[in-house]
Amino acid sequence: MSESKNIAVLGAGLMGHGIALTFARNGHSVRVFDAYEASLETLHERVRTSLTALGSIAEKTKEAITRITPFADLDASVANADVIFEAAPEKLDLKRSLFAEAERHAPSHALFASNTSVIPITRIMSDLKDRARALGTHWWNPPHMIPLVEVIRTEWTSDEAMITATDLLASVGKTPVRVEKDVAGFIGNRLQHAMWREAISLVETGVCTAADVDTVVNTSFGRRLSVLGPLANADLVGTDLTLDIHENVLADLDNRPSPSPYLRALVAAGKLGMKTGEGFQSWTPEEADEVRQRVAAHLRELETILS
Repeated sequence: MSESKNIAVLGAGLMGHGIALTFARNGHSVRVFDAYEASLETLHERVRTSLTALGSIAEKTKEAITRITPFADLDASVANADVIFEAAPEKLDLKRSLFAEAERHAPSHALFASNTSVIPITRIMSDLKDRARALGTHWWNPPHMIPLVEVIRTEWTSDEAMITATDLLASVGKTPVRVEKDVAGFIGNRLQHAMWREAISLVETGVCTAADVDTVVNTSFGRRLSVLGPLANADLVGTDLTLDIHENVLADLDNRPSPSPYLRALVAAGKLGMKTGEGFQSWTPEEADEVRQRVAAHLRELETILS
């Protein structure tokens, strides 16, 4: 374990509590700020639940929780911070205001990191006085179980800040990947949504059902993705074969620059997925819960195998 740091997390929600848990499990002191009292009141219970889901023993659970302190005052939460992770809702003005306030009260050496999956880091950090210490850290949900954290450089981010962030994340068991240009969606979401766009198009154009799409992914290339990435796979089969395939299929793939009308129609009709009982497919509450439990069990099993 690396030297203990003082970590501040701005936001006690789904992502924030998981980020706090990650650092607390590894011996760091964590202060968690949230403007909503209810979020702070339930913080320790949600951390305890997540630790239990990870299979942690009771004593380890107790020790981790004692390192997490809820704060209703942002100024106090960042006062001695070495690193500040913002995990607020995806609202640009909110994120900008949190960092503006943090910069007024945090130590001059503190690193500023925004967890966002859609907002350019450059827009979030542009008004800071010291932009060299600001960057993005895109954690994946659930953050205490998914290894990847994308570390995003802006045009102002210093090399020292990038190294400090990646080293810290690696020391708590994460797999940091450097994103050297602040592009929309970073790396992971660009790849993920490129596939989702084509998946939606296949259903929209009547090629197959939504369930068929998922079956194809789950029972073919999805099985090897965790050990064989797409470009390693291209090298495995040969770049010549990859080129031949692309010559024949790329022109036929969906390349619309805007969201699918089929997806827009689902949203307009209130078919928002599992939370409403219908999206691309229909879901009973029991079916939705079974999917969530299956994903959690799979991630637990992977952590056990890889730890």
